[in-house]
Amino acid sequence: MKTATGMKTGTRVGVFGLLGSGNLGNDGSLEAVLGYLRAEHPDAVVDALCGGPKAVTTRFGIPATRLHWYRGEYRTASRAGAIAAKALGKLVDAVRTAAWVRRHDVVIVPGMGVLEATLPLRPWGFPYALFLLCASGRLFGTRVALVSVGAAAIGDRPTRALVRWSARLAAYRSYRDAQSRAAMRAMGVDTARDEVYPDLAFALPAPRPRASAPSGPPGPVCVGVMAFHGGNDDRARADEIYRRYLDGTIRFVRTLVEEGRPVRLLTGDECDASVVVAILDAVDSPLVTAAEPASLADLMREMAAADTVVAVRYHNLICALKTGTPVLALSYAAKSDALMDRMGFGAYCHPAREVDPDRLLEQFRALEKHSPELRQTLTERNQAAAQHLEQQFTALTAAVFPAADHTHTPRKAP
Repeated sequence: MKTATGMKTGTRVGVFGLLGSGNLGNDGSLEAVLGYLRAEHPDAVVDALCGGPKAVTTRFGIPATRLHWYRGEYRTASRAGAIAAKALGKLVDAVRTAAWVRRHDVVIVPGMGVLEATLPLRPWGFPYALFLLCASGRLFGTRVALVSVGAAAIGDRPTRALVRWSARLAAYRSYRDAQSRAAMRAMGVDTARDEVYPDLAFALPAPRPRASAPSGPPGPVCVGVMAFHGGNDDRARADEIYRRYLDGTIRFVRTLVEEGRPVRLLTGDECDASVVVAILDAVDSPLVTAAEPASLADLMREMAAADTVVAVRYHNLICALKTGTPVLALSYAAKSDALMDRMGFGAYCHPAREVDPDRLLEQFRALEKHSPELRQTLTERNQAAAQHLEQQFTALTAAVFPAADHTHTPRKAP
């Protein structure tokens, strides 16, 4: 690329999303894309439009701009002044987003479930922001790439319309599972050229798994928790869903402690801290401790040291699978079931909305019984996932980067 003065510069690449906002999975997806850019497009000039610009700049060393003009975007507006400010913010964001997109050659949305509403979501929040991004890209000729993203059927009509048009306007789309592609096809998006690849977190390096002792007492169990209140269609029974999930998890942890098992509580988002506190209060034992992970790398280190993992959040599951540690999913969406099935763990899913502690313990014991063969399965599936993601990055380069910038350097799989 050349500047107005004729000087050559690297491809201008933006990354976009709810990054730096406390969700470890989102930031892990960003980390994977930045690794790809630094390896294959080292001259690219990268910055972000994101939810937590300060955190992104501090951790990843790239300039970042706040996604929303109105700082109270994700707080419920009840007073007239707040409602007016939020409405004004939507207009300001349209101009800000367009101006930001126009300065770039390529904008990448790194993974995340940006085309789904499996957790509570309002159309004027992130779906509107994503639509502004994709529409601006089409208007100014900036190539917007939705890379290994998640999608699902959406009941709310305004949200569904914004998601459908965002996908249609993107220059490149790939999905993290086949059902995501099928969901977009069902919404009216032409997916004939769209490919399915593993989640971007599978491109991250992983620590060596804990060596299983041939004998001796059972090792620690990691329990990944979540402030889970159901999805967009569960708002009327959100409190009931949360209470059933929490009570079932507490009973499960208490049983492990009664059997002398050390339990390590893990989170995947800042909002999960209240669940950790509730479990620690209910199960008063030195065998139950809590970690404070700040990244997917922290989560993987914890899980690599465990015998077994039980987790809810999608990227907590990926971290366990990536480290080769057998995991039981408390599944809240079809994406978790699809992930577990693809990695050979389809029999080890339990519904997060209907936690049955007795059944959960039964599945947990079966998981531990078959641990050796399951660890071997994960070794093979992780190798395949890493190779498939290399194909993803090669395809992304060919699709959205200027031809002169195709200086691909093969990377070693993590």
